[in-house]
Amino acid sequence: QVQLVESGGGLVQAGGSLRLSCVASGRTFSSVTMGWFRQAPGKEREFVAGSGSRSAYADSVKGRFTISRDNAKNTVYLQMNSLKPEETAVYYCAAKGLQSIVVVTTAGWYDYWGQGTQVTVSS
Repeated sequence: QVQLVESGGGLVQAGGSLRLSCVASGRTFSSVTMGWFRQAPGKEREFVAGSGSRSAYADSVKGRFTISRDNAKNTVYLQMNSLKPEETAVYYCAAKGLQSIVVVTTAGWYDYWGQGTQVTVSS
């Protein structure tokens, strides 16, 4: 019903920046709630950023990451600045087929997931 495709990952040095994109299709974009998660090897998937009526972020990324969306392009973005080596992970775009006022940080709440894009931050 909803297909998500992430892009924009890659290799960056510590302190550098990356901009991730997630294109949604198969459902009216304005009718879904979007979020970003990441998962490092051997670790659980963790919340990074999400959009309800307002944006919310994990404490570890506040002030450095920004989530935004372009409804006309059916795309959500994650701008990541001042990246740290410990933030090396696969980053996933997630969607829920409803409009949520609050930001939900639990991965299990989301219905749809992209394939993930690798972000590697070197020391």
